[in-house]
Order: sequence, then C-alpha cells, then structure tokens
Amino acid sequence: MTVYRDSAVVLRVTKLGEADRIVTLLTRRNGRIRAVAKGVRRTRSKFGGRLEPFGHVDLQLYAGRNLDIVTQAVSLDTFGPALAADYPRYTCATAIVETAERMTAEEREPALRLFLLVVSALRALVQTDRDPALVLDAFLLRALALSGWAPALRECARCGIPGGTVGGEPGFHSAFHVASGGSLCPDCRGAGAGGAVRPAPTTLELMAALAEGDWPAAEAATGPDRREASGLVAALLQWHLERSLRSLPLVDRVAVTPEPTAGPRRPDLALES
Repeated sequence: MTVYRDSAVVLRVTKLGEADRIVTLLTRRNGRIRAVAKGVRRTRSKFGGRLEPFGHVDLQLYAGRNLDIVTQAVSLDTFGPALAADYPRYTCATAIVETAERMTAEEREPALRLFLLVVSALRALVQTDRDPALVLDAFLLRALALSGWAPALRECARCGIPGGTVGGEPGFHSAFHVASGGSLCPDCRGAGAGGAVRPAPTTLELMAALAEGDWPAAEAATGPDRREASGLVAALLQWHLERSLRSLPLVDRVAVTPEPTAGPRRPDLALES
C-alpha cells in the first residue's frame, strides 16, 4: 500500500469496534479524508490524545481501498484542552469544524485555503482574547467567500450599484435579502425580493469589517449589532449549504458593549494577527 504524510485538522471522530476510531480529517494537500486509527481508544494507545477533535497534527498514513489507516501522529498544535475548558470557545470551534466538513463535499479534493482558514480560526480562539463569536462569524464569512458565496455588503447583490455615500466613505443599502446574496438597492428590493430585511447600517459595517479583517472596527461593535450580524451570517450559511448546522444553535453569544477605542482603523486580513 502507498504511504504518505500530510498535516491535518481533526474534524470529527466516530467509534469503530471496541478500540478503533474513524477519524475525519481536513488535510493540507489531500482535502477531506477519512482514516482508521487502530487501537486509539485503548489506554496504552501510541496515538494518545493526538487524534481528538480540533487537533492539528502531522500524520503518516497508508492509502487503503475505502479508508486510509493512520500509522503515526505528531501534534503540531494542541487546541483541544484549551477549547474544552471554555464553553463559548468550544461551541464556536465545533461550528467551525462542522462548517469545514460541510463545505468539502468531495473527499480528496484539495482545499488548502480552507485548511489554512480553519487552523487560523482555531488558533485565534485559543491564543487571542477576541470574542469567540466574532471569530466564528469572520470564519463563516471568509469560508463562504472561498466557496464562491461571498455576500454583497457594500453593493447591490443584483445590479452591483454601490451603497450611498456617508461621511465621505462608501455606505450601505438599507435592505438585505439572503436568497439574493446580500444587500439590495431600493429598485431591486421592489422587484420581487420578498422576505428582505432592513438591518442597521452598523450591522452591515460589522459584517464588512469581519470579512475584510478590520478587527478594530469589528471589536467596536455593540452587542445588538453583533447578534444581528450573526443571524444574517447563519441565514446565509444555511441557504447556501441547504441545511442548518447542528452546532450553530449551541454557540454562546454574550451581549457585549465595548469601550470606545481611539486611533485609526487598520485592516488586518489574518484571523490570528
């Protein structure tokens, strides 16, 4: 059998027999794969706790006919213990790995950018003090963009007309229609866009900041804006995946009213920076 190495994030584990597990992995070079970790549930397993959900590991595998077989695992980042000790961060991490699995419909289809995004999001949950719900929503918006489903926030989703000008900066349209893919201008809203909502302009500003990596602007958002943005992001995700995530309703979203911040806003495109 062919032997190969790859780094991976553990998305999900399933019991197999008395001592084995089937491990669902998002790998750096081979996309999503499923592999058998033999004896991993035994006390003296050579894998220890490396093949647990959220683990970032370097693996050696045999390429099997149906399922690959893990023969070696080395930890690169141990996200699991820190996430398990914090319920809000744990639920957000669970939603992140479930989203990654849903967005990789075909096994062994390379998804390098999604892999890097997942690692970056998990690292941000563990190594920064950012609101985990903001990290989750930033991940979801960027994962949608990687799949070709980036929502229109600063322009009309149908005709592409930019939002109005407010204070010399690009503004936002007043309507948002999930089925159309984002914001709508007044003309397009009146042309058969039933079910459109009217979010606060600050909510759309928050979503744009999360999508663009403007963390100072995102962290300045109030609790109501964060909750409204989370609802819109979840609705977009469910529409495009054509199913809801089981973990998303469990995410603990705490009302936050941040202190005013001073200084210029500077875009930051990396989740962990």
